[in-house]
Parts: sequence; C-alpha cells; structure tokens
Amino acid sequence: TPDQKLIRSLGITAESLEGYLFPETYHFSKFTPEKKIVETMVATYKSHVLTPELLKQAKESSLSWHKIITLASLIEKETGLETERKIISSVFHNRLRKNMRLQTDPTVIYAIEKFDGNIRKRDLKIDSPYNTYRYKGLPPGPIASPGLKSIVAAISPVESRHLYFVSRQNGSHYFSSTLKEHNRAVRKYQLNKTR
Repeated sequence: TPDQKLIRSLGITAESLEGYLFPETYHFSKFTPEKKIVETMVATYKSHVLTPELLKQAKESSLSWHKIITLASLIEKETGLETERKIISSVFHNRLRKNMRLQTDPTVIYAIEKFDGNIRKRDLKIDSPYNTYRYKGLPPGPIASPGLKSIVAAISPVESRHLYFVSRQNGSHYFSSTLKEHNRAVRKYQLNKTR
C-alpha cells in the first residue's frame, strides 16, 4: 500500500503518487534513497505543472485538478503524437459531456494484473473501477504520469464533434463523429476490410 504519510507530506491529496511523479530524465546515484527520488520527482511535477497560468486555466475547467491529471494520463497513454493530444482530449471531453463510457484500452491494461501485451474480449469485462469499457466517467485516478503536453491538452482540448478514434496502425489515429463512420474506420484500419 502507498505510504499515505509520505504522500501527504509531499502535498499530494490523492491516494497514490501515480500521475504526480513527473516524467523527466533524472540523474541519481545508486545510493540515492527512494524517498529522495520520490521527493525530487514530485518537486519537478510541481515546478513544471503547478504554474499560475495552468492553474488559472484549470480553474476555468469543469474538472477538478485530480480529474485533469487522470484525463491527462489517458491522453499520454493513447498517443505519442503532439498533433493528436488535444484532439484525443476533445473526444474524451465530448464523451464525458454525453455521459458515454470512455472505452479506452489503456485503462483496461492498467486494470489487468499480468498484462501479456494482448487485450482480449474478456478483458473488457474486468470488474475494476479503472475499466472504462464497464464504468462511465474517468477512472478513480491516473494510470500513468502524464507529461506537460498531455496535461495542457486535458485542460484545453480543441473543439470538435469527434466521439471516436481508432489506431491507423502507424502511430496515428482516425477520428470520427458517428458510430457508422467509426465502424467503417475500424474495418479499414483494424480488420483490413472495407465496404
């Protein structure tokens, strides 16, 4: 179990440090105590993320700070493309507004105890609050530590009508606004069938 005393001493109000350890290149000796490493990563998070500008933008959001970091972690896991982060954010924001399930694979992967690299149909039924195929809304907390660009995207998505996206199998995604269009894209990019 996470050391709640340590988490509180670092000024984090979440149950876990997941999402609050800033992803960066750090240089520690092999003798650096674990606590020092965690303190450094949280301090880096605070200096990079808790800026007056971002906090002001977050206040204008309908999401709490914890939910922003949670959403940013989903964006972080969904794409490595800078050009897609704010579009993926818009899909998630649109689905949340419509009370739709987010249905994002990285949350299922997070819920699987021993993930072997393949998601199966049965995995989509796992009873975990992190399984966004089963439960509406955001998961209870971050599933990764998002970088600054994903956090910015979570706070300020582009405006779109997109509700779906599917991997093109080349690192990019195809975005669509209707289920019919999405299913066509799934056939094209995932099942290699077109009609």
